[in-house]
Amino acid sequence: MVPGMNIESNETNVRRFWVFIEQEGGEVHPVSWELLGVARALVAQVQSEAEENGEEVVVEGVLLGDDVEHIAKLAFQYGADRVYLVDDPVFKNYRNCPYYKSIAQVAEKYQPEVFLIGATTLGRDLAGAVATALHTGLTADCTGLEMGEVKGSRRRLLLATRPAFGGNILATIICRKYRPQMSSVRPRVFPMPECNPDAAGEIIRESPAVQEENALACILDFIREKGADVDIEYADVIVAGGRGLGNPDGFALVQELAEELGGVVGASRPCVDLGWIDAAHQVGQTGKTVRPKLYIAAGISGALQHKVGMQNSDFIIAINNDANAPIFDVADVGIVGDLFEVIPAMLTAIRGRKEALANE
Repeated sequence: MVPGMNIESNETNVRRFWVFIEQEGGEVHPVSWELLGVARALVAQVQSEAEENGEEVVVEGVLLGDDVEHIAKLAFQYGADRVYLVDDPVFKNYRNCPYYKSIAQVAEKYQPEVFLIGATTLGRDLAGAVATALHTGLTADCTGLEMGEVKGSRRRLLLATRPAFGGNILATIICRKYRPQMSSVRPRVFPMPECNPDAAGEIIRESPAVQEENALACILDFIREKGADVDIEYADVIVAGGRGLGNPDGFALVQELAEELGGVVGASRPCVDLGWIDAAHQVGQTGKTVRPKLYIAAGISGALQHKVGMQNSDFIIAINNDANAPIFDVADVGIVGDLFEVIPAMLTAIRGRKEALANE
């Protein structure tokens, strides 16, 4: 592919929807499977259009690593038709140069129409470099993706929606002229697809574009980030505190409720900005997107920036002494009251229920 090639061109008669399969140390980031599910949904939206044009539409994964073929086989179970595997010791640890140059090399060869990358720390570093190398656009931190009709285009194009202007509006962005149409998506924005253990596909091996001596950087040591062990993105239960806690000591009560429910502690941005809690706990547009089974918001007003990050939770309980707080707009159960009275009452009821069950 010539970088920046017009999207109307289709030399191979195959429309390829790519997903970057992120792994570190042989462990796949779940956002990769979520994006395979999204890619399958996008393919379904253009299937009839492709058939009319005599085109094939496929979902393909792109996987880089060292001794990671087993991950390629897992990708088939989550929706990939085939996987491009670049397996070499140069990819044992993530480095921007070997990764982006090798991905760009494979993209130039196979001409993907759409390319989705998880908006993780690694993915954010990689996506911009790949887009720059391919002379195409990138819509970052998307909250919605669909293939839609665009005036002047004979094909449906990727409509990528993301928050803009500090989360005050949602903007839908298209890349009219160039391919691939690239988007990065936060973990947990989309649901996990069902796993089909009987699924199979094709593995296509490709060579790395960079050898160790040309990698530009080497890794001397890993320094674990403070709070790196906090995994709120995939927690089933989150108890989040806001500025209504009054001061950092208020998080002790939030922590107590989270532990009683077997969950983790979240927080709104003001609490992080005030230094009350580490940024690893932040939920929202500038924090992490979550989709737990239970989300309890204590003392959080519910600004749009926060709601964007938690509104897809299965069940939301909001506690706030302001009956007009926006958080109640997305809550399944709203409790108007003082959280320092409500949470202790919840703890008493939960412990009482546990004790009763233990005595049955």
